[in-house]
Amino acid sequence: MSKTIGILTGGGDCPGLNAVIRGVVKSAIIRHGWQVIGIEDGFDGLLDLKKCRPLSLESVRGILPRGGTILGTTNRGNPFEYPVEQGGKIIRMDISDRVVENIRTLGIEALIAVGGEGSLKIAQELAKKGVPVVGVPKTIDNDLRETDFTFGYNTALETATDALDKLHTTAESHHRVMILEVMGRYAGWIALESGIAGGADVILIPEIPFEVDRICAAVTARAARGSRFSIVVVAEGAFPAGGDRVVAKGADDRYTIERLGGIGQYVARHIEKCLDMDVRVTVLGHLQRGGSPTTFDRALGSRFGTKAVQMVADGEFGRMACLKGRTITSVTIEAATSDLKLVDPAGEIVRTAEDLGIMVGR
Repeated sequence: MSKTIGILTGGGDCPGLNAVIRGVVKSAIIRHGWQVIGIEDGFDGLLDLKKCRPLSLESVRGILPRGGTILGTTNRGNPFEYPVEQGGKIIRMDISDRVVENIRTLGIEALIAVGGEGSLKIAQELAKKGVPVVGVPKTIDNDLRETDFTFGYNTALETATDALDKLHTTAESHHRVMILEVMGRYAGWIALESGIAGGADVILIPEIPFEVDRICAAVTARAARGSRFSIVVVAEGAFPAGGDRVVAKGADDRYTIERLGGIGQYVARHIEKCLDMDVRVTVLGHLQRGGSPTTFDRALGSRFGTKAVQMVADGEFGRMACLKGRTITSVTIEAATSDLKLVDPAGEIVRTAEDLGIMVGR
């Protein structure tokens, strides 16, 4: 029996989103003969029917190597806390009933929501209102529980590692301390793994509050051994022991989450105070979200997309596709979003860094 399913991409963009969209569309049409409706700009698209359009095999032709998402996305469109201006003030309203009604109007019999923790929590709330929902995990931070990897992470990791390779040559030439600031609000996976792969000397992550004096001591010790430069990788959410995260822009009435930024400069200022060395900061920023996805992310995104369609066919609603070992399976969205998957400060990968002589902030 023919079905009509919808797909949206929510939260921050990342490489591999188009692979998921392509996997959903091709699997739905070729294997099941279903119709697919693409919803633009995340959950915002379900508030405006003009942002919902049919997706065909032609629609997804050639998008596999493309970064970003052909559907667009936003991380500010929560229909359960939607910002509305009234009387010159921004108030938050629950307009989720309108979203549910539009889903019915479109004839969507199942919704595939591709996103990170925030987007999947919204999907879970829609499921409680009777919407048949299937989730697909997406975040470059790799901080979603119940899946070994999220697509987008591998590409971001390659981007960060490539930047470290390039910074090494200029750091060595000028005898400088080079600081690379990477993404990672709460989880330090990008900083930790790229730092190990890129030969960093210091890695600072949110899970281990750092001591500036120890960073300076580590750089001084390297200089005493004849190494006249050092490479520091710092996640945007890292913070000093007893201090707070560095914020570039605070939360306001419209946006509930502050924008992080500036930790690289913070560390640089403190290193310059205790060392007679030139310090430079590079902020990768959205370069980590852009570009063509790696082979791993293209394949993983494709597998997640086809799995999501099979979950719809099997009636596995309220669940999220996930990777366990080498197998794609599923878990409940509730379990996947119950908490973040953070780096264990006493875990094997941190011990690996320390055994390699990398200072991890403590």
